Amino acid sequence: MVKIRKLDSIEKGLDEVVKVLTPEEIQKAIGKGVSYIRKCSDPNPDSDGIKRNIDHKDSVELDKECVRKGIAPPLLTSHQYIIDKEKNNKDSENLSDVSRMLVKFSILEGELNKFIIDATDPEGPDGENINDLEKKKIFESIKKIEDKILKIKLSIDKSK
Repeated sequence: MVKIRKLDSIEKGLDEVVKVLTPEEIQKAIGKGVSYIRKCSDPNPDSDGIKRNIDHKDSVELDKECVRKGIAPPLLTSHQYIIDKEKNNKDSENLSDVSRMLVKFSILEGELNKFIIDATDPEGPDGENINDLEKKKIFESIKKIEDKILKIKLSIDKSK
């Protein structure tokens, strides 16, 4: 039976890890098998009544392995979602207007494109090389987009 994991849970991040990393990659990263990750990703206690939890250092190593593989870190994403959801409980912004948020997202995406195009312009300050100031602007722009995506997710999650 497939177990549904809450979007705002570490168990969901672990479930994603099992999907993107091979058993060998998991073993290499933390010295434990995929069955350990599956036990920790189970939202319910096992037959002995024990709820398995992953060590924080293991979750970091699994995320690092995902990054080395070119995949966004699922456990960091889960942590961020949990914290942002909590912060959202205190925000006054009306998250029910998904259309408005999508427009803002499009504007932010356009700004990111402009920063990248300007930074890689052969006639720019460092030619096609991206300098530190340009990197800072690009990373700030990406962070704004990530924040907007999170708000969209939270809005959709609230509309259950």
